[in-house]
Amino acid sequence: MLFRSFIPLQNGAWTPSLYPRGTDWTFDYNAECTVRAEELGFDLVFGLAQWHGAGGLGGEMRFRENTQDPLLVTAGLAALTKNIMLISTVHVLYGWSPLLLAKYAATLDHMSQGRWGINMVTGIKLEDFEMFGLDPVEHDKRYEIADELMELMKKLWLSTENVNFEGKYYRMKKGFVSPKPVNGRPILVNASSSGAGVGFAARHSDLLFITRPAGADVYGLLKEHNHKIKAQIREAGHEVRTIINPHIICADTEKEAKARKQAFIDNADPVALDNFFKFITGGDTVSWKGAMRDDLAVGGNMQMVGTPEQVVEKMLKLHDCGIDGIQVNFYDYLPDLEYFGERVLPLMKEAGLRN
Repeated sequence: MLFRSFIPLQNGAWTPSLYPRGTDWTFDYNAECTVRAEELGFDLVFGLAQWHGAGGLGGEMRFRENTQDPLLVTAGLAALTKNIMLISTVHVLYGWSPLLLAKYAATLDHMSQGRWGINMVTGIKLEDFEMFGLDPVEHDKRYEIADELMELMKKLWLSTENVNFEGKYYRMKKGFVSPKPVNGRPILVNASSSGAGVGFAARHSDLLFITRPAGADVYGLLKEHNHKIKAQIREAGHEVRTIINPHIICADTEKEAKARKQAFIDNADPVALDNFFKFITGGDTVSWKGAMRDDLAVGGNMQMVGTPEQVVEKMLKLHDCGIDGIQVNFYDYLPDLEYFGERVLPLMKEAGLRN
């Protein structure tokens, strides 16, 4: 099972709670998290990107007002690491030239010796386009534009000659990128549960983030959802590995873990949480439509709460659902990561989830 971690590039990370913690959005803190994740054997770390105005998502904590750019952060992390994959979110339609993005990607791939990849996001909320001085683009059309952009970037990564291109949305004369990516192209990732997004993944992606469907039978519904997506992609002649994002709250006893989760909820910043809920469930994206407000006070698309043994049992259920990897996040990143490495990772190895 692939094992990945978000890094907290935004203040508040995934959790709009005022409960005390040492998690920090700065580069130095994220570098420390990444180096330690590599030492523990994580496969990759992942940088989220979002665009918010002054005050971020609001509240006393000004949730996610401070947000580092993951493309630049992963460039810095490449020099500090040797093995771990580094995935950067890029909003590919917010003013990017295919030639410039292909060049940046090839350069970062070269700098990291083939350890860099793109999480391709076509847009989260329509207001983002206005921040960039662009007209909003409808959901499915965004994937149509991104599809052409990716086809052009692939040509630039693979061609040993100048590239000429005349498409519906992009055109180019004598475009060229060198050095070439180490493995032909960077790792390509996207997150979607919509028909257009899954279709895009079938044409381009190596990894696909999926979200759990709303409902009482969490694992049953997730298994059905995951198998349906993989079948759709397989019919298109492609294979993709699916990833899900759980928030880990782990302690020596189940009572302690549940109490910690409740403390996050009880200390939620109410304004930040309300705005986060509207942000996640609003707009025209479908992946988070079933999100619950209290769950967002904790973070992640699902929560794994309990003892180390109970957390691993839940990971085994995800594995049984056909999920190929998990991308974890924590509340108090460094101490939670350390506890996870000490208590949970050995049990994952015993269970056959890790080598």
